[in-house]
Amino acid sequence: MPPRIAYLVGSYPTVSHTFILREVAALRAEGLDILTCSVRRSPPDQHRGPAERAEAQATFNILEAAKNPRRLIGAQVAALKRPGLYLRTLRKAWSMRGPGLRAALYQLFYFLEATVLAQHLKAQGVTHLHNHFAQASGTVALLAARLAGIPFSFTLHGPADFTDPARWRLDAKIADAVFVACISHYCRSQAMLASPVRDWPKLHIVHCGVEPARYDAPPAEGQGLLFVGRLAAAKGVPILIEAMAPILAAHPQAHLTLIGDGPDRTLLENRVRQLGLAHAVRFTGYQSQDEVAAALARSAVFVLPSFAEGVPVVLMEAMAARRPVVATRIAGIPELVEDGTSGRIVPPGDAAAFAAAVCAILADSARAADMGAAGRQRVLAEFDIAQEAGKLAALFREGSSA
Repeated sequence: MPPRIAYLVGSYPTVSHTFILREVAALRAEGLDILTCSVRRSPPDQHRGPAERAEAQATFNILEAAKNPRRLIGAQVAALKRPGLYLRTLRKAWSMRGPGLRAALYQLFYFLEATVLAQHLKAQGVTHLHNHFAQASGTVALLAARLAGIPFSFTLHGPADFTDPARWRLDAKIADAVFVACISHYCRSQAMLASPVRDWPKLHIVHCGVEPARYDAPPAEGQGLLFVGRLAAAKGVPILIEAMAPILAAHPQAHLTLIGDGPDRTLLENRVRQLGLAHAVRFTGYQSQDEVAAALARSAVFVLPSFAEGVPVVLMEAMAARRPVVATRIAGIPELVEDGTSGRIVPPGDAAAFAAAVCAILADSARAADMGAAGRQRVLAEFDIAQEAGKLAALFREGSSA
């Protein structure tokens, strides 16, 4: 019988974490039994396609369950049937708290959430708990796995996972995990920095991946630029908007489409109007996987001016679609994009360099097609979700039998 694995995410499914949805589907195709859980229910605007809506319906939501007093009290009663384990896990939660009263209270909340999740895992016969990201949901996962008496693992991403590793006790989570899936060599190096040498063998490279067939497209005509991502500070979109003026000076037919939403959208729309770029810049809001694939097929260049990233899945999607990319030289991006071969990598925060890289690609369609072809080959070789899910499935089978 295959192991029964629960996946935990802070909010699932969401449009910005479509790669988790794909990973779950690929693991199921590998023959694994995957149940999905989230700390909080994702809002309906995050369910852009039928796959997302189906996953939302099937996902167990911890906070929703915990709002029922009988459910919350019942979880405490069930956990207290093993008082020693209950108290040891509570002490573990307390030992992982950050400084200050607020951080201590949050640890108690995480413990209560963990009791609710543990009761659900036991009722469902789950044999292994896996979490994506190392922050709050990672704490809940560690505690719930202890209460349920099952192995725990997690996927480490960045950049937020590394912003304050001491606060989120990355060392303790790595120590408790049977394995950690690191999405890049850069990610693994940061995990090594936060953990003792004895725990380094637990750290495995497992890329996030895409379905290459979904994105394959012929070389594009025209001069459309495409950005897909959250409209928030980490994505560096003001740099992209600033770069549009010199891009338009050299290529008057160029135009930019921004797919996504976020806290900075109004500020960015105002900046576009201030710079007189409204005729060449369009904001679409969130779109589904299929809508993103169609937008990639219509675009000539994919652009991502981020200040902080892990290894962006959206870059993999663009490269799978044979689109040359322009991105920034940060974190794990150089492990995906080879500068001058599959696109261009420029210094973060440098609008002039970003514009120059885009203009060079728009000026040479043959070179752009070669870059697009090279990018697709890179994704096929190292970032195919079926291949990466196979690696993860092997770790689950090994971890669940340990």
